Amino acid sequence: MKKYLTWALGAFVVFYLLNSPSGAAHVVHNALGTLADAGNSLSRFVNAL
Repeated sequence: MKKYLTWALGAFVVFYLLNSPSGAAHVVHNALGTLADAGNSLSRFVNAL
């Protein structure tokens, strides 16, 4: 069952990317922005030690 859900999720992602590339780009941009914020926060925490 888990295998089928993984394939279904992968198919949905491909379908979403093909039908809404600007929406997919927005999601990736937000995800990378969140990772950058997390990295900056971690850097500030380590520097404060």
